Amino acid sequence: MLKKIILTLSLCLCSLISMADQLKINDDAPKTHIVVKGDTLWDISAIFLEQPWLWPKLWRLNPEINNPHLIYPGDIITLVFDEKGEPMLVLEPVKASYKWSPKIRQKSKGDTAISLLPLEVIAPFIKYDHLFSADELKKLPYVLGNDEGYKSSVNGFKVYVNKELDLAKTYAIYNKGEEVIDPETTESLGFYVDLVATGQALRTGNESENEPATLKISTAKREIRSGDFVVPVHEGQMFPSVFTMKAADKSLRGSIIKASSNAKKFGKLEVVMINRGTDHQVTVGDVMAIKRLSPGVVDTDTGPEYTVDTSRWNRLRTSNGSDYKMPEEPLGELMVFKVYQQASMALILRTEKPARLQDVVTAPE
Repeated sequence: MLKKIILTLSLCLCSLISMADQLKINDDAPKTHIVVKGDTLWDISAIFLEQPWLWPKLWRLNPEINNPHLIYPGDIITLVFDEKGEPMLVLEPVKASYKWSPKIRQKSKGDTAISLLPLEVIAPFIKYDHLFSADELKKLPYVLGNDEGYKSSVNGFKVYVNKELDLAKTYAIYNKGEEVIDPETTESLGFYVDLVATGQALRTGNESENEPATLKISTAKREIRSGDFVVPVHEGQMFPSVFTMKAADKSLRGSIIKASSNAKKFGKLEVVMINRGTDHQVTVGDVMAIKRLSPGVVDTDTGPEYTVDTSRWNRLRTSNGSDYKMPEEPLGELMVFKVYQQASMALILRTEKPARLQDVVTAPE
């Protein structure tokens, strides 16, 4: 039995060490780090690693960190290397002077254990916009008008809705935005709708008698207009309190197709949409690398020229617009926080340069 256990542990050891081959330690990584309130495993791993999404491999084989989700402010994390030169993080053992009162230590730390990426860290950057299909929009209630007869409504107005609502329930009002088209398939992914206001139902309405429901607007981001859609305020907006990050599936490959800001270039902590969703095994917490194909180059009689700068003739004589298979260079990472059937919303975690529409997203290397 003992030999079997040793053999099993040896196999696990070899497997884990082989996984660590991919780890790249930052040139300026410190030897130790003292955990502070607000730290996440992503933060700590990013201090040491060029690829923070590989954090499970950095915390490997550590008897002092059986559960890295239970690390507390004040703990000292040290970077060491095993006998094969592979990096790992260890937690310095608790000094003997503290061992006489383990219950006090456990109680005092209680709810202070760090977690991977708390919702509160990224909540200010998450846009409460949504993606609906044409069929879903047809089924939603919509605004008929307001109590003043104006073409638009703001805070304090009462607006009327064509279907019955739940009394005292809070609803979100969305403006129908642009239709999002997948650039790869040219198929519609749905309509990107913008949150314009929230309100509380004062009257339920009665559809059989053609009596509209009444909403009193409590918060308006912009003007509410007839035809805007009405949805229960939390529908599609319930996020986990902690996002457990993990590398996306190795087979994944898609692209950024929209930014919530509608900008053409965007950076860290901006919300973007990618053309991959549940149909492509994308899940909440997936971390993806952002990559960009380097500009094509064509050899001409006068020397190499970029494809965009060369003549039409030079472009036509190449099979794919370039004489060379140019590489895709990584420029950042993003994390998925909301998933639809064929698309997902993601938060950009890091960029070396501004990301753009059509930039590629893949599993991180």
